[in-house]
Amino acid sequence: MVTEKEMKQEKQEGITVKKNEDFSEWYTQAVLKGELVDYGPVQGTIAMRPHSMAVWENIQKIFDKKIKRTGHMNAYFPLLIPENFLKKEAEHFKGFIPEVFWVTHSGENKLGERLAIRPTSETIIYDFYSKWVRSWRDLPVLLNQWCNILRAEIKSTKPFIRGSEFLWQEGHTAHATKEAADVEMMMILEEYRDLIENFLAIPVLLGQKSDSEKFAGALTTTTLETMMPDGKALQMGTSHNLGQNFSKPFDIKFLDKDGKQQYVWTTSWGISTRLIGGIVMTHGDDKGLVLPPKVSPYQVVIVPIYYSDEDKKVVMKKVADVMEVFAKNEVRMTADLREGYTPGWKFNEWEMKGIPLRIEIGPRDVKTKQVVFVRRDSGKKVVVKEKDIIKSANATLEDIQQSLFKNAKKFLDENIHTVRNYFEFKKIIEEKGGFVKAGWCGESHCEEQIKVETSATIRVIPFEKDKERSEKFSKCIYCERPAREAVYFAKSY
Repeated sequence: MVTEKEMKQEKQEGITVKKNEDFSEWYTQAVLKGELVDYGPVQGTIAMRPHSMAVWENIQKIFDKKIKRTGHMNAYFPLLIPENFLKKEAEHFKGFIPEVFWVTHSGENKLGERLAIRPTSETIIYDFYSKWVRSWRDLPVLLNQWCNILRAEIKSTKPFIRGSEFLWQEGHTAHATKEAADVEMMMILEEYRDLIENFLAIPVLLGQKSDSEKFAGALTTTTLETMMPDGKALQMGTSHNLGQNFSKPFDIKFLDKDGKQQYVWTTSWGISTRLIGGIVMTHGDDKGLVLPPKVSPYQVVIVPIYYSDEDKKVVMKKVADVMEVFAKNEVRMTADLREGYTPGWKFNEWEMKGIPLRIEIGPRDVKTKQVVFVRRDSGKKVVVKEKDIIKSANATLEDIQQSLFKNAKKFLDENIHTVRNYFEFKKIIEEKGGFVKAGWCGESHCEEQIKVETSATIRVIPFEKDKERSEKFSKCIYCERPAREAVYFAKSY
């Protein structure tokens, strides 16, 4: 029996705020009590606990398989970058200088040149490419690295979403033509979309960034954007055609088939542990985390229920049998066999950790040759016969995956607004948030004024243009001159 004291303890262990009432505090509690992170001693840093690291490792496995299938290989490049490397591409240097951590001393000795701790790796990688590329036969260069990044985020930090150190992958490729670089950029964008929508169950909008929002030094930046429950957009990944903006200052040349010397065209692309933050925000509820089955550390947790030594012996034998069945069928699972914790306490903890499917096995279940399935997303309980465990578990996990995406897609669609004028635009941005689709003349002045007056920026210029030039998108939302694009504005993280 659960004592009154234990019941109080279970309540205290849970999330103490509602997601829709205090989103920021809810998020903090979800990542801490869900055992994803702990705060580091330096502002903006976190320790990724095994639970979140396992999510990241699953994302790595999925995406690593994708890029290797398309001919990319992993490499690793230095963490420390000479200052003169960053200065070679002026726009890039200007864009990153406020965020750079600098190494100025070796022990007590001052260095002759400052060294940047990797804020991104274009400059250091392209120095190597200038040595490795000589002929058209050396192209394309298709490399990726999994590493950590440091950027000075001191003021507005949030675990996974914005911090001074995070993990990511960054792809860097070199091509003979702009067309080949564009194909690479779009191919990776599609791989990102598949990863985010079909594995993380988060719907995204695809498109380009405006010139003022694109990556510093890029010719073209493509992006994947989604909407969080607090009405702010979250950038989930980017893929860039850098043109020859880096190959010229870093002298990455090759002899083409006609024997003429040409500069390569480069791309870069990346996703980071920010994806984990997106998962938490999108799918979590008032009980804590809700993890998509395809990336959850465990897809199934088995909780035995017994109240006597005799019951325990029978139940534990059945738990071992069920675990063996799952292991043979490659379902990621664990069993909570800890002593000294009530079943209710365990239910609460695994719900906070977001494991998609809980299986309860008690003495009565053993006698009737059945188990109880409990879905994390809906809380629905279903009695399942032993012989159907694998079939039912796989079907349930797939349904959970699809249901998470369906609910997130519904939320995204409901939070894309159209407006008739700038007054309505400001009202929506201020009171509701979400994406506002509106006409834009293409002038940076209007874009900048909207940002100053509302804090909203152009998140996406969609690839697919509206076939019908409706009245609501025919004029710029700010200056009312003819619109060049229909774009998505939003406040963002």
